[in-house]
Amino acid sequence: MAKYNHLEIEKKWHSVWDKTKLFEVDESSNMPKYYNLVMYPYPSGDLHIGHWYNFSGGDFYARYKRMNGFNVLNPIGFDSFGLPAENAAIMNGIAPKKWTYENIENMVRQLHRMGPSYDWNRMVVTSDPEYYKWTQWMFLELYKRGLAYKKKQVANWCTSCNTVLANEQVVNGGCERCGSDVIQKDLDQWLFKITDYANELYTEVDKLDWPERTKISQKNWIGRSEGAEVVFAVADTEKQIKVFTTRIDTLFGVTFMVLAPENPLVAEIMNKDQAKEVEKYIATTQGKTELDRMQEKQKTGVFTGAYAVNPINNEKIPVWISDYVLMGYGTGAIMAVPAHDERDMEFAKKFDLPIIDVIAAPSAGKDEKLFSDYGVLVNSGDFTGLTSKEAQEKINSKLAEKGLAGKKVNFKIRDWLISRQRYWGAPIPIIYCEKCGEVPVPESDLPVILPEEVSIKPTGESPLRHDKDFFNTTCPKCGGKATRETDTMDTFVCSSWYFLRYADPKNDKEFAAKDKLKYWLPVDMYIGGAEHTVLHLLYSRFFTKALRDAGHLDFGEPFLSLRHQGMILGPDGLKMSKSKGNVIDPDIEVDKYGADAVRMYLAFMGPYDQGGPWNPNGLVGVRRFLDKFFDFVIRINPEKGDWHNGVIVPADENEVRLARITNKLIQKVSADLPEMKFNTCVSAFMETFNAFAELEKDLPIAKHNSVWRQALGQTLLLMAPFAPHLTEELFEKLGFEGSIHIQTWPTFDMKLLLDDLITVAVQVNGKLRDQLLVIPGTTEAEVLKLAKESEKIANYLTGKKIAKSFYVQDKILSIVTD
Repeated sequence: MAKYNHLEIEKKWHSVWDKTKLFEVDESSNMPKYYNLVMYPYPSGDLHIGHWYNFSGGDFYARYKRMNGFNVLNPIGFDSFGLPAENAAIMNGIAPKKWTYENIENMVRQLHRMGPSYDWNRMVVTSDPEYYKWTQWMFLELYKRGLAYKKKQVANWCTSCNTVLANEQVVNGGCERCGSDVIQKDLDQWLFKITDYANELYTEVDKLDWPERTKISQKNWIGRSEGAEVVFAVADTEKQIKVFTTRIDTLFGVTFMVLAPENPLVAEIMNKDQAKEVEKYIATTQGKTELDRMQEKQKTGVFTGAYAVNPINNEKIPVWISDYVLMGYGTGAIMAVPAHDERDMEFAKKFDLPIIDVIAAPSAGKDEKLFSDYGVLVNSGDFTGLTSKEAQEKINSKLAEKGLAGKKVNFKIRDWLISRQRYWGAPIPIIYCEKCGEVPVPESDLPVILPEEVSIKPTGESPLRHDKDFFNTTCPKCGGKATRETDTMDTFVCSSWYFLRYADPKNDKEFAAKDKLKYWLPVDMYIGGAEHTVLHLLYSRFFTKALRDAGHLDFGEPFLSLRHQGMILGPDGLKMSKSKGNVIDPDIEVDKYGADAVRMYLAFMGPYDQGGPWNPNGLVGVRRFLDKFFDFVIRINPEKGDWHNGVIVPADENEVRLARITNKLIQKVSADLPEMKFNTCVSAFMETFNAFAELEKDLPIAKHNSVWRQALGQTLLLMAPFAPHLTEELFEKLGFEGSIHIQTWPTFDMKLLLDDLITVAVQVNGKLRDQLLVIPGTTEAEVLKLAKESEKIANYLTGKKIAKSFYVQDKILSIVTD
C-alpha cells in the first residue's frame, strides 16, 4: 500500500499556498463576490477542538463557493482585548499585551496546520492601535449623533472581576465569564443608545436567513409590546405617575400601584411617617440583581403613604414599592390588577389589598385559577359588557381626550452599558476639562494609546486612573489642564464592527474605503456559536444601522445568512473541561492522524448544527479511509495536461457503472454541502470508494486508466473542501495542472443518475464511432441530435452532409454521409 505521509504532504502544500498567495483576494476580479466569515476567536492560548469544529465548517463552505465561481473573502482575526488576558496576567505576573500576542502567535501556527483557505493578508487584531483607533472613532461617531452618553445608573457589578457587566453578560445571577456573584452598584457609566433602534432591530430580523430560534431569541430580548401609557395623578400633589400597560381594559380592576424602589418618584411622594421603612426597604434591595428580583417567589414591599388617583373612576389607590418592579422596564411603575395578574395577586394577598374581577372568565362560578386572558368586561362602569378589544379602544380614547392616556409601543431592551473599570480594553476617547466640561478627543489625535506600564490589580477602579502620564492631559478646546476618561470599552464594541475592517484592513485614513465596503459587504454567510444571539449579533446589527444612518454604509443588516455550529463534547459525553480531563488537543490528533483526517472526522461526526461527543475510534476510521483512498488513486497512471472537468463518456457497461457512481456522488455532495450537511457528504465519499473498490474487479485500472483518472479527478474535486492537503497532492500526482482549489466544481449528467439507461451504438459510414447512453424509447431524432453533439462523432461529420440515417430502436443508429 502506498504510504500517505500526512506530515510531509501538509508541510509541502502549506508552503506552496503561502508562496503563491492562493487565497488572497482583490476587488478587481470579474467573478461575483462572496463574503464568508467565521466568528473570530479570543486568543486564549491554544485552539481547542471546538475552534476546529467552527473553523473547519466555515472553510468547507468557503472552498465550495470558490470552486463554484465566486471571489471568496474568507478572513480571520483575533478578538484580543478583554478580562481573560488581564486576569491571566495578574495570575501569572505577565503583561496582558505579552500574554495576548504570544497566544496569537501560537494560535496562528495552529490555524495554519488546519489548512484553511484564509486570506492571511487581511488578519485583524483588535488590541492593535491600528485597529482600536477606529473603535475609538466609532465611539466618537456615535457620540456625535447622540448615541453615546454618560449617566449615573444602577449597574451589574462582578464581585470577582471588579467591573461592570452589561445585562446580557449576567447569567443566572452570576458573571457569564467567571460565574461569581453579581451585585448592583450606582455608578457613572457610558452607554450606547441601542434603544433608538429597538423597533428596527425587532422587525428587520424576520427578513434574515437566520435560524428561527435565533431570531425568536433576539425578538424576545428586545421585547416589543403594544399598549398604552396611562397617567395617574398623585393625590394632593402635582406629581404624576406614568405607567405602560398592555391591558388598559383592566383599568377598573386597579386597586394599588407599585413603584420600583430606585424610582426617583419614591423620595418625592412618600409620607414622612413612612420614610424610615421605605429607606430601610430600599437599602435591602440594593444587594439584589435584577434576575434575583424577577425570580423571587416571596413578594416583599412597603407602603409609601402616598395615594394615586385612578383616571378612569377617580378612586384613590395606595402606592407601594416592591423589588418585583424594575426601573429599567417601562416607566419603573405599574398599575396592579390583582384579579388578573399572578404577581399582583400574590402581592395583594400578602398585604391584604382589594381584588376586583373586571374580566369575566368563560367558566364563571367555578373554582378557576387566576384569569389573565382577554374576555368580556364586568364591574367596569359604562364599559361593562364590551370585549377586551373593544374596551381597549374606547377607554384609551376617553382618557386621551383628557391627556391621560395614549397608545404607545414599549420595548424591554435597555441601552447598552459599555464602561469597564479595567485596563485591557480600548480607552474611551473623552477628556474632562474644568472649564469646557466633557470634550471628545479630536479625530486627528486618535488613537488614544493604551499605556503599557500600568499596575492592573482589580481594585474596582480603572487602573488607568493611577497612570499620571495617561490620566493628566490638556483640553483640546482651551488648552487648559484636563483629565482623561479612564474606563475602557466593553470588548463587544470591538467585535461590533470587525467584519467591516476585513474589507480594507490596512487603511489608515478611514475604517474602510467606501468602494471596498460596497464591494464586499454585507457578509453573505456568517458562522458561529448561538451563545452570541443577544450579545455580539445584536450589537453588530445596531452598529451597522447607526453607521448606515451616518452615511458610512449603504446597507442596514451586517449578516445576510447565519448558521450555528453545535458543541463538541468530550469522549465521556460531557462538556470538555481540563478539570474533567476530557479535553481533546487538536495538535496531538493532527500529529498522529493528520489535519485532513481531523477535518473529515469533524465533518462526519454528526449534523453540523448539533455537534456531539468526540469518538477516538471514529477518527481512526476516517484515517483508514484516507489511507485506502490515497493508495487507490496512486495506482492511476498520471497523464500530463489541464483538467477536463466534463461528464465521463463511457464506452461499455462497466464504464457506465463507473460514470453512474461518480455522477451520483457529484449530485449528492453538490446538494448537501451548501446546506452544511457535511456528515452526509463524508458518508457518500466512503460509500463511493467502496463502490469503486468493488467495480475495479470488473473494470481494471490498467485497462481503463483514462476513465478511472477522470472519475477519481472528479471525486478529488468533491473532497477538496474537506481534505485540502491530500486532494491537492493526488490531483498533482494524476498529472493535472494548477491547484485543485481553484478548479471548477464538477457537474453531473441527469441521464447518468437513472438506473435503466441503455447504450445505443452509433456508426458513421459503417464504422462504430461512439456509444450513447439514452433512456429506453428515445426517438431517432433525439438520438441523432445527441450523436451530432458527441465530440467523437463530430470529427466524422465536419464538412459533410448527412445523406440518410437508419435507427434500430434502443440498439443502433447508422449515419451515412455524402
